[in-house]
Amino acid sequence: MVMQAPPAGPGAGTGAAAGEPSARQVAGRRWRASRGILAALLAMGVIAVILAALRPSTSATTLDPESPKPEGSRALAAILAQNGTRVEIARNVDPSMVGYNPGTTLVVTHTERLTDEDLTILRASQANLLLVQPTSYVLNDLAPGVGLVANTFSDVDTPDCDLLATRLAGPVSFNESFLYEIEPGAPSGGTDACYPEAGGARLVQVRQPDKTVTVLGSTAPLINETLDEEGNAALGINLAGFGRHTVWLMPELPEPGTAAGGKSLTDLLPFGVKLFFLELLVAVLLVALWRARRLGPVVAEALPVVVRSAETVEGRARLYRASRTRATGRRTHCARRSRTARPAAGAAALGRTGPGRRAADRPGRRGPHLPSGGGRGRCPVRS
Repeated sequence: MVMQAPPAGPGAGTGAAAGEPSARQVAGRRWRASRGILAALLAMGVIAVILAALRPSTSATTLDPESPKPEGSRALAAILAQNGTRVEIARNVDPSMVGYNPGTTLVVTHTERLTDEDLTILRASQANLLLVQPTSYVLNDLAPGVGLVANTFSDVDTPDCDLLATRLAGPVSFNESFLYEIEPGAPSGGTDACYPEAGGARLVQVRQPDKTVTVLGSTAPLINETLDEEGNAALGINLAGFGRHTVWLMPELPEPGTAAGGKSLTDLLPFGVKLFFLELLVAVLLVALWRARRLGPVVAEALPVVVRSAETVEGRARLYRASRTRATGRRTHCARRSRTARPAAGAAALGRTGPGRRAADRPGRRGPHLPSGGGRGRCPVRS
């Protein structure tokens, strides 16, 4: 026999339902817990976009003396030609450049495309070199004693040095620029650091025994877009048109793996992308620490529904009847009766009609949907 649970009080189901939060409350708690993380991610995304916008984009036509685009240098090349300077455009480093004399100025752009063989030729040449934003590898090879410090962004800067080309140009608008410093191992011929800022200078010139090497940390004095600002055009003419012959070196892309001082993936990533991933890592660590501190003991929650045993028995009986397995249901019912309905020792002395008689043994009484009467539905009685 299956014992039925006593009926619950009037407020039992209401209390369980009241203790269970609704879907709206759960969604509200999740939103309050995650809005800080979403705000941090949104702030880092905005910072990354701002840094990417401030960093000027480079393309294949940047500093190209034949390009009329804003990032090209066609205007400066035309001004040099009008002033009597012969401008020659070179797309690759040629061994004949070794024969150039100090009257020739080599404007070297896109130094990341140079190979070790190209650096050997340029190092052996006696032509004056103007290195525009050189890589660290090229800087160490062609301008020993000059080190890259950092990059900066500013509007207008004054020369603050004795170099004639900068004093004639006056204030220059560099925008974003790299900063360089003169290291102790610089050649003894003489050096000048112009347009300084805390930690370095935007223009450094090193006078070697056979030539002069000038390092320029910005493209602003050379490109079409900013050539008309402040003294940019004057500085570009004074640096690129120092002699009567200017060779504008715009090297093409080398074969994969042949570039001098080949860069790794981290070197090729912009500074803004590196800063974004660093901020993301810090945010993940802070969130992990924050969530770890919120973990507490396990909380037991009340079940939202209480199912009575009688409902379970009736449900099984309906399944037995629907699947036409009355014999299996009868055996299960009899087995449960034999386990749960054995009379106690004191109750065994009572008659079949005594007060202790079970309701299931009364004539005409049967369990839910189980056959009774006729001998076929009765459980066998063991003596």
